[in-house]
Amino acid sequence: MPGTLTSPQLTAADRCDRCGAGARVRAVLPTGGELLFCGHHANEHTDRLRELNATISGESAL
Repeated sequence: MPGTLTSPQLTAADRCDRCGAGARVRAVLPTGGELLFCGHHANEHTDRLRELNATISGESAL
């Protein structure tokens, strides 16, 4: 669709912002910020990300 913004697919080069492991989840915040998480940290922060109305996508989209 024209005008639709999409996030690029995660690759092996994408790393978790918390621990540096391979990123499995991308969280895009309503303010425009973006966070990448491994599965472990995505699970740990899911509740807060949902409170912030983040758009969550990736292999382990929660």
